[in-house]
Amino acid sequence: MGIPYKAGRTLRCAEIREIDRRAIEEFGIPGIVLMENAGRAVAEVVYDGLKDARAARVVVLCGTGNNGGDGFVVARHLHNARVDVAIVLAGAAEKSRGDAGANLSVTQRMGIDFIAAYEPSGRAAAVGQMASADVIVDALLGTGTTGAPRGSIAELIEAANDLQRARRIAIDVPSGLDADTGAVHRPCFRADVTVTMVARKAGFYEPAAAEVLGEVVVVDIGAPRVLLTD
Repeated sequence: MGIPYKAGRTLRCAEIREIDRRAIEEFGIPGIVLMENAGRAVAEVVYDGLKDARAARVVVLCGTGNNGGDGFVVARHLHNARVDVAIVLAGAAEKSRGDAGANLSVTQRMGIDFIAAYEPSGRAAAVGQMASADVIVDALLGTGTTGAPRGSIAELIEAANDLQRARRIAIDVPSGLDADTGAVHRPCFRADVTVTMVARKAGFYEPAAAEVLGEVVVVDIGAPRVLLTD
């Protein structure tokens, strides 16, 4: 039985960023620890939903920012649990910097399968991996992104949405959804489950958002409780 977590009040994206900043700067919690906690929580949701973990296949779609960093953590924990997992990169590895870049480096050293979907030669391979997946994890775009997804990210979202076999799980927010306004851009990842950090986001209550969020699971990332009650 895990430690219970009571979600904080509904927050806007700027408030979430301020909580992260204060947790890091005022309380001394390294950003990579917050990322680790977020990714581990998502990995547990993914794992708990697998009917047969040793026979399952999970594909994690990763962008180059911190949402992608969460995805690398998810892939690492699933790999350690002996789940067949592959990472699909939407952008060149060298674009992942800071905490995301550190987690990318770890997954590379662990020998987890990578597919470079930002290269034309890798897009067909990425679609093939998703077609055989039991779960597709959306770690492409986070709450700081506005506007419609473009390029390889848009192509991956469209491919994932076209596949009926896999359960789709979004990290923090489905890519293409504005977490503040609830606007659903096109394309937008259509999640069966959205694992969101700290609290529900303001835009989640819009009717259009409900169509792409699926079930919303709020998880703890270790931010001090006092930051959620200010």
